[in-house]
Amino acid sequence: MDNKTDDILRRPLYVYDLPSEVLSTLEFKESPAEAPEALPLDPTPTPDTSNSLSNDNLTGAQSCSLCALAFTSVDDQRSHQKSDLHHYNLKQKLRGNKPVTETDFESLIGNLDESLSGSDSDESDEEDDKPESTLTALSPLLPPNNYFGLYRAILTPEQARNESEVVEVLKRKQLAPIPAPKPNPDGHAMSAAYKGPHIFMCMIGGGHFAAMVVSLPPRQTKHASTGPLNKEATVLAHKTFHRYTTRRKQGGSQSANDNAKGNAHSAGSSIRRYNEQALVEDVRQLLQEWKGLLDTSDLLFIRATGATNRRTLFGPYDGQVMRANDPRIRGFPFSTRRATQNELMRCFIELTRLKVREFDPNQVAKPQEETQTKNAASKPAKPVTPKLSEEEETALLHTNQLQAFVRRSKLPALLSYLKNNHVKADFIFQPADSQQNHHAPTPLHLSASQNTAPLVSGLLLKAGADPTLKNKEGKTPFELAGDRATRDAFRVARDELGEQKWDWESAKVPPAMKRAEAEKREERERREIESKESERKKAEEARLKLEGPKVTERTSKTKGILGGGVQKTAQEKREDEARGLTPEQKMRLDRERRARAAEERIKRMQGGS
Repeated sequence: MDNKTDDILRRPLYVYDLPSEVLSTLEFKESPAEAPEALPLDPTPTPDTSNSLSNDNLTGAQSCSLCALAFTSVDDQRSHQKSDLHHYNLKQKLRGNKPVTETDFESLIGNLDESLSGSDSDESDEEDDKPESTLTALSPLLPPNNYFGLYRAILTPEQARNESEVVEVLKRKQLAPIPAPKPNPDGHAMSAAYKGPHIFMCMIGGGHFAAMVVSLPPRQTKHASTGPLNKEATVLAHKTFHRYTTRRKQGGSQSANDNAKGNAHSAGSSIRRYNEQALVEDVRQLLQEWKGLLDTSDLLFIRATGATNRRTLFGPYDGQVMRANDPRIRGFPFSTRRATQNELMRCFIELTRLKVREFDPNQVAKPQEETQTKNAASKPAKPVTPKLSEEEETALLHTNQLQAFVRRSKLPALLSYLKNNHVKADFIFQPADSQQNHHAPTPLHLSASQNTAPLVSGLLLKAGADPTLKNKEGKTPFELAGDRATRDAFRVARDELGEQKWDWESAKVPPAMKRAEAEKREERERREIESKESERKKAEEARLKLEGPKVTERTSKTKGILGGGVQKTAQEKREDEARGLTPEQKMRLDRERRARAAEERIKRMQGGS
């Protein structure tokens, strides 16, 4: 491969500003059935993302050993690292070539400027005698089996419909360089309508949002550090938002967790809910400010995965700017990373550069049947799930139904299901080797482990469940009971069923207890609990009288004062506010309280910093 061809493969070719040497040689090529992936035009880092690489080449505090230059200040050194000379020498080093001096680089740039301007369109013998530059040499033809390609996403549906006219479409997309648009008077990027061709790009996910509007015509500016001509696209507007909305180490947004499991009540969850709403408001306000730019954009490239993120952009909401059915909307046809300004710029460069793909038509023109057979043979065989018998399917159905009744404490439904389906009360849950069924293999085991005394009593007295059965750990249902009421249910059943019914000693059930005695003890314990709670309230009222604020005559007449002149506690006030509300209204009130509390905490933290 000669130097001219090598340059075509490596030089970035901007779709909207292709050199005439390339544009005049383009021909449409039918895509083969299976072609290799496109080769990158330039395997080196782009100027926007190569700063970290250039730092490795510095040997002194204010010097560049790669370009053999010294600087008088750190600012000059940093400016040099962003220059075209430094990036060109980086590419030369990666290709195994020697770096060029600043004088040589200026000469190369000058030759490139003349070639692209069209002043040297007529070749002469004098030009043939000049040495070819690695920057200016362009071959009229690619090597055999090499073809240019571009992403369909930058084409409109009408342009992509007839692929045979893609060359003409590409020629019509060429744009003349224009001066960079002036920023707004406040110094920020413009956000009003812009007449020139431009596209909108945005990404949102995980609490991160990045958006950018880019002008498509190349920009012409002159800078001493970058040579006489610098052709880059112009960013008309850009903005990023980053909010803490994702649950650390657990993944997923707070709203998704609330929808699946109900509202959490931690301080972190309140902050995440607040931040999610704040992010929605920030994004929608930005879209409204950029409405002029969005309405006049040629294309809208958007990455928004998940219903919440798409709702943020597409609503519906009052003052909605974008519509999900907008024909200009495109997805990114390649993998993307976290939403940042640099990632959007990387995606713009990827979208607007011609690609080169290499393939051998003789190898890819194999019969389709042979290719499909080869692919089928290369795929690993999927494990075949054994088909369940009718008895096994029935056992799984009974297991799901019975466990659901026990967990929801539905005793009448449980007893009715056992009777109507002719299922024994000592039914063994399936599959027996699962972790849950290993610990609680029967309805009685599961009821005892759930501390549901009514279910234990009903299974023993009405369904005839066997209390002597043991799980895989050798424990009886009684040994799984975790509270006194559930244990008393076993003792009452022993009394009412009699000592001859079961081997109660093997079941580890203590001596029998009369139902009246159990109810009496339960009532006594209930009164003790109420008495302790009453004493606690009296002690709290007495403490507030001594330590709390003095009650004036004016405040004693308000509704927030108890009969003894003691102000209501915060809990009592919350109960008063929620009295008479429906469950949905109570949940909404609770969310508002937590949001206000989270906002106050954020204000205090900001004030403390």
